[in-house]
Amino acid sequence: MPISRRTFHASALAAGVLPLTPSLAADLPAGTIRIIAPFVPGGTADVLARVIAQRLAKKYDQSVIVENKPGMGGNIGAGLAATAKPDGSTLLLGTVGIHSAYSVYSTLPYDPEKDLQPVIILGGVPCVVAVHPSRPFRTLDELLAHARKNPGALNFGSAGTGSSTHMVGELFQQATGVQLTHVPYKGSAAAMNDLMGGQIDMMFELITTAGPIVHAGKIRGLAVTSKARSAVLPDIPTVSELAVPGFDGTGWFTVATSAAVPAPVVARLNRDIQDVLKADDLQETWIKLALSVIGGSPDDGRRFVAAETVKWKKVIEQAHIRAE
Repeated sequence: MPISRRTFHASALAAGVLPLTPSLAADLPAGTIRIIAPFVPGGTADVLARVIAQRLAKKYDQSVIVENKPGMGGNIGAGLAATAKPDGSTLLLGTVGIHSAYSVYSTLPYDPEKDLQPVIILGGVPCVVAVHPSRPFRTLDELLAHARKNPGALNFGSAGTGSSTHMVGELFQQATGVQLTHVPYKGSAAAMNDLMGGQIDMMFELITTAGPIVHAGKIRGLAVTSKARSAVLPDIPTVSELAVPGFDGTGWFTVATSAAVPAPVVARLNRDIQDVLKADDLQETWIKLALSVIGGSPDDGRRFVAAETVKWKKVIEQAHIRAE
């Protein structure tokens, strides 16, 4: 739902936040700023986009809206951001799939490496290996034993081909030597609905969205995919503890924009989003969302993305993943 300028203007005044002067706002475009969340509503990218949008709306005293543009593992929305007017008015909630796993697609309407630039790395979110409660696996060992005896019989849903929830599943298969069947969706929310309904067997879902559902008993969490346990699911051990020492499959998120947006605008956005990440009253929110905040400069973001692209390209090549 679009965020109301009037609502946030009133909220800003109530909080004692004054509108920016023209000189302070000189690096920012006038009018509405939009953040494209490239998946259906309800997933981690959508949740993070809305938190960022709300805070920027207050800071800038102007409308900041979230637009959901799902499809192609997030690349439909990413393409729109890459080709939008390069004035900083269109931002993207970027993901692993968009920035570092785009080689799964033989052709795209844009070049992610050349046409997008990270404004900031928001942070990382681990996944949980989750199954429907009707499945007979109560431990990761039981799941692995079944998968090894029945190659390809178990399926797992994801937010789309090349998405972080897909790539972590592929990394898991390569590390454990099991064979699963991938079922791509247009977003994690749709896949999770089918997991809760028992239409699919399992997911490698980001803890931001899966954690509350595990706590509610609607799905069963078997392992966490980061090296360390998650504060959201502290009683669930890691894949590293249980099966593959050192295993680390973590999703991460950026705010990105067109590569043609001028450096001063990117720098201003970076500083302001950094302030959002550091806000005292949001630290509990990041914990609840299982977000390990990263932050840093735009240059830090470029280096981070480059290193992750090398990692995930190896996974893609080894699994021979291709999508149209």
